Amino acid sequence: MKKQLTIFLLSVTFFSFAQTENDWKKSAFTFTPEVLLGLTMEANHGFPDTQLQKQIVLNFGRDHTNNPQQWAQRLKDPKTGFSIGITDFGNLDSLGYAITAMPYIEFKAFGSEKWSVLTGMGASYFTKKFNAETNPLNQAVTTDVTWAFRMYLYYKFLSLKSSDLRVGVGYSHHSNGHTRLLNQGYNSFLLSLSAAIKNPLKYPEIDSEENIPLYKKTVYNYFALRGGLGQNVFALAFNDKKNVYTFAGEYGRVYNNTFKIGLGFYYRFYQHYYDYIEGNESLVQAGREFDYFKGNPWYYASNLGITVHGEIFLNHVGIDLQLGYNLHKPAYKLEWRINEGWDNTPRVISKTWVLGELDGSYKRKHRISSRLGLKYYLKGMEKAPKNNFYLGAHLNANLGQADFTELSFGYVHSFNFQERK
Repeated sequence: MKKQLTIFLLSVTFFSFAQTENDWKKSAFTFTPEVLLGLTMEANHGFPDTQLQKQIVLNFGRDHTNNPQQWAQRLKDPKTGFSIGITDFGNLDSLGYAITAMPYIEFKAFGSEKWSVLTGMGASYFTKKFNAETNPLNQAVTTDVTWAFRMYLYYKFLSLKSSDLRVGVGYSHHSNGHTRLLNQGYNSFLLSLSAAIKNPLKYPEIDSEENIPLYKKTVYNYFALRGGLGQNVFALAFNDKKNVYTFAGEYGRVYNNTFKIGLGFYYRFYQHYYDYIEGNESLVQAGREFDYFKGNPWYYASNLGITVHGEIFLNHVGIDLQLGYNLHKPAYKLEWRINEGWDNTPRVISKTWVLGELDGSYKRKHRISSRLGLKYYLKGMEKAPKNNFYLGAHLNANLGQADFTELSFGYVHSFNFQERK
């Protein structure tokens, strides 16, 4: 699943670069080398000692100032691109290096030419990971490939003839999306120094409407359906990947062919939950806390929720964020009991074993879900197609704690298109 997600993310980047054919892009190429220093936060008790974290990142992008497409003008001339970086977390023996490949988008901030915000989501390969015998103290990463995320704020403090010098501050995260435990993940806070190399080619003139059309405000309704196939693990004693099946729908509005907001629902079926119940494992056995789950394994392995969904369209590419509320997810209580009590809970759990307490943290994570990822649409959303299909790659979470990694296929129907005053 992680290999497929990596291929998808790289493909999204390629197609987003290839989707425009106008002369403006000949002079729109950007190159920004970046050096970052900061702190690698402790991922677990007894985490190896670390020195200063060091990163080198090369950002290859495109400045959309003169892109005539509506999304580029509505988003106030963003930059999009692809970055390749290498990270030394400050302890090569235990933490090793990470090599990261990541699509990104950068927006102007505070209405100023000097400030900008960059966010990106991609994948990282690690040279060191957890090993019970040779590397037991590093519980941050247990897989070779993980999700990678970054968000940074930059300030341009000096403009030279050949480059703009910038300082920045931000947050970086690496996690395997709950596809194997342990999965504490890396969280880092860093300072950045970068040089945005200026393109020597002259931008085309943009004074006429022929180059930059004057777009009217528009709105239309849509409904969408999608199916998804995810994977996750259940607990250390059940550390093999199994599927999460999803069906979801939503209804909402799209504004100016760029911004989407909708309300929806989702149904999910967790194979791990079902197999635990059907297998008559410890906590569902007669007389134990969850013995009633055996009365209807499918029902108790299911999850039903409602959502608020937002998305930004970059023509063929969608940047997707969803917040949800779980109406029904009974087996999450079982999962919490196993994973949040004593460490290394065995498969056969005695009645004397201390299980996770159903505290405030449990109640919040039990109810609040989130979903973050990228989509690639068959038809560009710039033209508001009546019927469209997409592929998506997403990380699903319980209030920020990874739940499962997912690939999805969806259908969108648009209707009631109208101009706004």
